[in-house]
Amino acid sequence: MHPRQAQSQSLEPQQPSASHPERDPAFDELLTYLRQNHGFDFTDYKPPSLMRRIGLRMHEVGIGTYRDYTAYLQANPNEFKPLINTLWINFTGFFRDTLSWEYLVADIIPRILRQKLADAPIRVWSAGCASGEEPYSLAIALAEALGIEQYQKRVRLFASDIDANTLHQARQGRYSALKMANVPIALRERYFKPLGNYYSVCSELRSPLLFLRHNLLEDPPMSQIDLLVCRNALIYFNQDGQMKTLVRFYFSLNHAGVLFLGSSELLPQADRLFKLLSVQHHMFRKVEKSSLTPELLIQGLKRA
Repeated sequence: MHPRQAQSQSLEPQQPSASHPERDPAFDELLTYLRQNHGFDFTDYKPPSLMRRIGLRMHEVGIGTYRDYTAYLQANPNEFKPLINTLWINFTGFFRDTLSWEYLVADIIPRILRQKLADAPIRVWSAGCASGEEPYSLAIALAEALGIEQYQKRVRLFASDIDANTLHQARQGRYSALKMANVPIALRERYFKPLGNYYSVCSELRSPLLFLRHNLLEDPPMSQIDLLVCRNALIYFNQDGQMKTLVRFYFSLNHAGVLFLGSSELLPQADRLFKLLSVQHHMFRKVEKSSLTPELLIQGLKRA
């Protein structure tokens, strides 16, 4: 990005340069302010990503330094909401990465069902669900595999995100025709109702879903999960944050539970906890190491 000048002051955030690798102390002061005053801890996020996203918002309001932006946040409490909306990158869609979803439907879901007794519950977690397209895609896939009655009876689908605004959208379950473009017509007619220019998720599909606000780095994970889908959220964490989250995912999953990561996530440390099922589709199966405590697992991963 090229620096822009306004009133003899750069509007780009002051970031470390190659000749000055130290992180700007004012950037850390800003993160401390966000943690102490708004309860958002970005310690385990990658600094370059944070700097870039915060810099976008600083540029929008015409502020050139982290220290000035901290002062601006203090003087303008309403600024916090657009900042957080800038930081949470909510890019999602129904059946995103079609080939991976086809593999999930043809191989992974049947595998999970074969391991279950006829009436046993099936627990699924969509972590970082954004505006809900992913958990509703999971719901459709499970309803198709089980039939709607068994789906409602057996499935418990948790959908979590840290962003309250996108969770509100997800709970509404209303999507434009553009958003629905990747949903086959037959599924659209079966699981959605047209409402003017929108489509609304039918109540039969919605009933097993529970949407909740959840911080992957701080809050306890869901438990006894058979399928955990977390796609392209870990790429925004630093290595410690990724390891911490993978350990939580490990303990969240049942024996032989499946982890479905995003196409942008190449995490070598995942091999310590999960067996690779498909390198193309980024799917893993839990490896049993029940004698290890979370503390020992974290220490082992950090030595990798």
